[in-house]
Amino acid sequence: MAGYGYYRTTIFTAMFVGYTLYYFNRKTFSFVMPSIMEEVTLEKDDLGMITSSQSLAYAISKFISGVLSDQISARLLFCTGLFLVGVINIVFSWSSTVTAFTALWFFNGLAQGFGWPPCGKILRKWFEPAQFGTWWAVLSTSMNLAGSLGPLIATTMALSYSWRVTLSLSGSIAIGVAFLCLFFIVNEPMDVGLPNIEPGAKKGDRKGSTGHESTLKELLLTPYLWVLNIGYLVVFGAKTCCTDWGQLFLIQEKGQTAIIGSSFMSALEVGGLLGSITAGYLSDRAVARHGLRSHGNPRHQLLLSMMGGMAVSMYLFRVTVTTESAKLWILSLGAMFGFCSYGPIALFGVIANESAPSNLSGTSHAIVALMANVGGFLAGLPFSTIAKKYSWDMAFWIAEVTCAVTTVAFFLLRNIRTKMGPVPKKED
Repeated sequence: MAGYGYYRTTIFTAMFVGYTLYYFNRKTFSFVMPSIMEEVTLEKDDLGMITSSQSLAYAISKFISGVLSDQISARLLFCTGLFLVGVINIVFSWSSTVTAFTALWFFNGLAQGFGWPPCGKILRKWFEPAQFGTWWAVLSTSMNLAGSLGPLIATTMALSYSWRVTLSLSGSIAIGVAFLCLFFIVNEPMDVGLPNIEPGAKKGDRKGSTGHESTLKELLLTPYLWVLNIGYLVVFGAKTCCTDWGQLFLIQEKGQTAIIGSSFMSALEVGGLLGSITAGYLSDRAVARHGLRSHGNPRHQLLLSMMGGMAVSMYLFRVTVTTESAKLWILSLGAMFGFCSYGPIALFGVIANESAPSNLSGTSHAIVALMANVGGFLAGLPFSTIAKKYSWDMAFWIAEVTCAVTTVAFFLLRNIRTKMGPVPKKED
């Protein structure tokens, strides 16, 4: 009989390939947008409406999917979403109106939300706590892979054939891989006759001892969940501020060129990729040394260090950059901020998942991810309104101070009870 090594390899590979296709088919419209505009008349408002409809649907769907992953088969949820994404991309390739594009991309966003939450659920079932963060971070690089190779592949396909063929082919591949994932992905070790990794886990046990509603209430009443919520909201909001507005800040207030601005964004993403993997690996080593306990979390030390690094890099970015600043210094600040922001983003997801009861790990992650989306929203219009009324410098100062204050607050609360759910009468 095959052991853990075989199943971990095949399951992780299937999810990596599957989620790469999820992300590629999420961005296909953006990848082939120039080709579409040569055939269909699209104004800037039309483009914004199409992409925004997907973003809104994705935020809603990701939350719902996190809750559903605790109630139904995570494997089935992942494969169903990928299948629907493929079908929607194919139907999109048959369309030619703004209304159809907007409606289909909204449904694409709904289906996209079924991708990541089941991955987190399955990873927790198959990997030890001291491996969980690393594999979570490595799996997240599937998005970087699709995001870096996607534009090249899609553009080449669109020029050689057409944008309709590109979307149709990418959708068809997603459908095929969805069926393969259904065959290779397994929800938990016990499904194939292996002992479950989580202590006390029972096959099919999806309810707590006091019933699902009671357990969900206990989860929501756990103070640590809201500490994570606030921390994730601020970190994700600050990251979004820099990725959305950092380029404009450099050009409009720091006198830098558009090339420097775009180079800064690239450096930020490269730093983010390295930060995510580093955070997962180093925090897993801390878990291996100290183990998970009811109060405090071994990942906190690295999380706090990176959050502090975010505040410092934002301060240096705002204060030290001038018209005469060296390009290398600006790119270094971008890489530093990316490293220190994407690391905590990975860690908040891991901690929310592993700190919750097994039957509510997906719900816990869904709640903190929803709060992160709130942070992303606040980094949009409210942030730009402050910049318009005062200056970009003032807006970034507010983000910087908020990040610093949140880091200090998290430090003071680092040793509170981190094990979510009901409190036993006697707890070590």
